[in-house]
Order: sequence, then C-alpha cells, then structure tokens
Amino acid sequence: MNAWRRLLLALVCGVAVASVYAAQPVLEPMGRDLGLPEELTGWIVATGQFGYLAGLVLLVPLGDVVDRRRLIAVHLAITAGGMLLTASASAAWAAFAGLATAGVFAVVVQTTVAYAASVSEPAERGRNIGVVTSGVVVGILGARVVTGALADVWGWRSVYAVLAVLSLGLAALVLAALPPEERPGPPTEYRQVVASLGGLFGQRLFLTRGLIAFFLFASFGTLWSGLSLPLADTPWQLSESQVGLFGIAGLAGALGAARAGRWADAGRAVPVTGLALALLVLSWAAIAQLPWSLWLLIAGIVALDFAVQAVHVSNQHLLTTAHPDRVSSVIGGYMVFYSLGSALGAAGTTAVFAAGSWTGSSLLGAGFAACALVVWATDRRSHHGNANLRSDTAGARQPRTETQGASQAGQLTNDSGVS
Repeated sequence: MNAWRRLLLALVCGVAVASVYAAQPVLEPMGRDLGLPEELTGWIVATGQFGYLAGLVLLVPLGDVVDRRRLIAVHLAITAGGMLLTASASAAWAAFAGLATAGVFAVVVQTTVAYAASVSEPAERGRNIGVVTSGVVVGILGARVVTGALADVWGWRSVYAVLAVLSLGLAALVLAALPPEERPGPPTEYRQVVASLGGLFGQRLFLTRGLIAFFLFASFGTLWSGLSLPLADTPWQLSESQVGLFGIAGLAGALGAARAGRWADAGRAVPVTGLALALLVLSWAAIAQLPWSLWLLIAGIVALDFAVQAVHVSNQHLLTTAHPDRVSSVIGGYMVFYSLGSALGAAGTTAVFAAGSWTGSSLLGAGFAACALVVWATDRRSHHGNANLRSDTAGARQPRTETQGASQAGQLTNDSGVS
C-alpha cells in the first residue's frame, strides 16, 4: 500500500471518529440552542457512543461478507446524512436522531482498519495499521481544537456541516482511489459471522488483548474526559479554547507512536506492549502534578498518548495476524472493550473529581493502567510457563540435539510474538 492510500484511510478514520466526539467542546451552546436542560446535555455525546456500540456488533461484521471498499463509501455517505440532520435540527429529537445515525455508521473506522490489514503484505501490515490508526487519535484529539475554532466563528452547526461535506468527499475518493478486495474461497454468510463473535471471547489471545484494551482506554478516558474540570478551576481557570489546545500535546504523543507498527512487524509487539504499559503507569505521576505545573502535565499527556497508541496498534496487529480470515469481526469485537473502557473512565473520573480532587482522578487513571500491565504480565508468564512445560516434556521423551535445541528456541520466539 502506497503512502497516498495510507493517508486517505487515515483521513477516513479521523473524520468518522470526529463525528462522535465533536460535540464535547460545544455541549453548552448545543444544549441551550436545542432547549435541553443542563443535566441532560451529556446525552448529546452518549447518544453517539451508544450508536457506536450497536454498529460494532451489527455493522462491522459486514466487512467479512462484502467488499470493504464499497462498505466504507456507503458508511461515510450515511454518516454525512446524520451530520446534516444534526446541523439542521431545530428540535432535540432531530439532533439525537442525527447523532445516533452518525454514531452507528462511525464504525467505518473499524472497517477501514480491517481493509488496511487485509490488503497489506504481511511484512508491512503493522506499519499500515499504525498509520491508519493514527487517524483515529487525530480525530479524537484534533476535534477538540478544530471544533472550538469553528464554533467560535460560525456556531456549533457549522461543525457538523463541515464534517458532512468531508464525509461525502472521502466517500467519493475511496471508490475512485482504492482497489477492491480479492477474497479467496466462497463468500461467508452474515449470520454466521455475527454468531462467530461469541466464540472469540473464549480464545485466550482475543480475551487477553481485549482486557488490556479495556483498562488501557479506561485510563485514556480518565484523562481526557476529566481534564477540563481542573484546568477550568483554580488556580488555572483556563477558557474552553485554551483547554482544547492540550489536545495538541496528545497528538504529538500519539503520532510519535506511529513506529509501533514497524515494531510489531519485526515481531516485538509483546515486549513493546509491556514497556508501553509501564510508561502509561509512570505518565500519571506527571499528570497528577496538574495543580502545580502545566509543563509536567504536558509531558505526562505526551507520554500517555504515546503509550496508548503503541499498545493499541500492537493489539490490532496481533489480532489481525491471528485471524486473517475474519479481520472485520475480530476488530469489531476488540473495539467493544475499547468502548466500554472509555465509558468507564469518563464516568469514573468525573465522579472521583467531584468527590475529591485531581489527585483522586490521577490515582484512578494509574490504577486502570496498572490493571492493564497486570493482565499483560500474567498472560506472558502463563505463556512462558506452558512453553517451558512443552519443552521439558519433549526433552524427557527424547535426547535434545544441538539442532533441536535451536529449533525449539526459535519456536519459543515465534510463540512470544503472537500471544
């Protein structure tokens, strides 16, 4: 896959995920304009998130049944329709309908990542996933900056109008610039693909990587859903646009982890995951200094987003390599953990901050990160224990020659790269 196609797919991911997160900086004017009570404005974001969860289960598996290139274009077009409905809404129910539609079809992100994995050569699969996935982080964090700027000039409706135009333009580019997929064997039925999702949860690799993602994005959500609260409070008292600028620090960290895909291609996804999770835990020591130092906060944000992106890319590389015949389904199932973890972090950080302080939120985020590291370490220890047991059993049955010993060592190395 050439650089132009990687960039196009990254843009698709960025625009699609921005349609879910664009409301965060403009909740107050949206709720006021639509006549919503203040206590219900949170549903503006929640509606898109619930739609996203439904799309993960119902729509992402379609990628294992039909041509993903066409599916990406169709999903982008329907997302544009949802954005236009939201931009033109005169009543809350119309805006919610538009946001729910956009949320359901924003799972085009997972179809896009699956497409990138399926058309990539094995030696460059991790690199391509890393670049394409970076578009997701740009969409989540960049939306905070761009949305605030657009809303200040033309109002919150302009945000959704711009996203609709971008979605339609990208849909046309996808059909024109990307090649269709070539799939060996007979087509798979949609019903079979959806039913097979349940079986994934009984597989060690999927469950381990899913649990890591759950705690990983709970830690991520703890930061980004709660950060505006202490920054707007004393002693800093920053404006909404100033708070949004901290997204730039997050972008720097996440984009710095683009090389994680190459590390995964080189067979180092497992150790990279462990190192990145350790960095994630340490990043909270700097983030906790927010009441006293914004520079330490920025350093912590860069480290946190670097770690999150490195682990996320490694997870997807391992899962798509292990399940090349159902890439869309495995990514859709994996992202359920992502969504649930993000929701837990968002709910937990606001409750803890309201009851205590930013120190409490920081301990919560560090705790989630530590849980992810424990899951990784437990799985790695279990894997090595099983591998050593197999090796010892084989050695008891027959003498080991020097050649056989080298072969087993090579097999252990390969095993470590896929668990």
